[in-house]
Amino acid sequence: MTALSPANRYDFYIGLGLAISSSVFIGGSFILKKKGLLRLASKGSMRAGQGGHAYLKEWLWWAGLLSMGAGEAANFVAYAFAPATLVTPLGALSVLVSAVLSSYFLNERLNVHGKIGCVLCILGSSVMVIHAPQEEEVDSLNAMAEKLKDPGFIVFAASVVVSSLILIFVAGPRYGQKNVLVYVLICSVIGSLSVSCVKGLGIGIKELVMGQSVLKNPLFWVLLICLVACISTQINYLNKALDIFNTSIVTPIYYVFFTTAVMSCSAILFKEWNRMRADNIVGTFSGFLTIILGIFLLHAFKDISFTWDTLPLFLRGQRGGPWGKPYVVLPSQEAETEGRQAWRGSQQSIFS
Repeated sequence: MTALSPANRYDFYIGLGLAISSSVFIGGSFILKKKGLLRLASKGSMRAGQGGHAYLKEWLWWAGLLSMGAGEAANFVAYAFAPATLVTPLGALSVLVSAVLSSYFLNERLNVHGKIGCVLCILGSSVMVIHAPQEEEVDSLNAMAEKLKDPGFIVFAASVVVSSLILIFVAGPRYGQKNVLVYVLICSVIGSLSVSCVKGLGIGIKELVMGQSVLKNPLFWVLLICLVACISTQINYLNKALDIFNTSIVTPIYYVFFTTAVMSCSAILFKEWNRMRADNIVGTFSGFLTIILGIFLLHAFKDISFTWDTLPLFLRGQRGGPWGKPYVVLPSQEAETEGRQAWRGSQQSIFS
């Protein structure tokens, strides 16, 4: 991990704290939104997955939106202080918060697999914090403008736009109601561009606070318009995914695809990986894979309960002591010897 000056270290920890608080707000927002959508479904209103917008009249949905807004605002500022490679993967904590809260408020089970998954998410996030890049590659809007002209990013952005249009107008109408990946992929790929816009705007606001004439820069307003368009699309299709599919399915899949898209975009646009040593790159990927494993355990086995029927046959014998059944007293060696002799005597008497 590269040594930092006191000022850069201070900025790094500000970004880290904001990213963690953002996860708490965003994780809670999923629960509030889902509760609001469930209330509307119980009233017979047209569901969001069917194109309805009755959720705009539900205060729980608005509470979830405000909570998500607070989380995104904290996330927004975090990008101005810390690298995207650090801030984005910490969104795993929002999955953890969502899983814990859904077990209490949505009656969604959190078994031992889920608890192990929560621990792995925390461990993976810690590893990523330790190994993530801590130096900014882009620190001004002028530098951001130069990065946006990079041919690699232009190809990436064009691919994102084309794939999003195909998903929205071709795959969405056909498979959106049956396959959770359709709406989640739309949110994820567009989200990679929204994070880039947030990063640029965060840098611009930082310059504005320092007294520079940022508002006269056309790039600032272009990034703002693109951000509004991207977030509006994300909110629309995320609502559809949450309305149709279980929260425990949407949240982890969205995290994995969204984080992968953002890290890819960050590697192409900001090139934060260029200054990282090999051990830090390996550590970052290891932390990310640990988080993915934790999320998999958190949700893949959430409906599996531990009962005697799920145990192997050799463990299903006598259920004693801790499971509420009386212990079975095993015969002593002397008793077994006497039993064998009696059996042999009975056999001899039969055949004599």
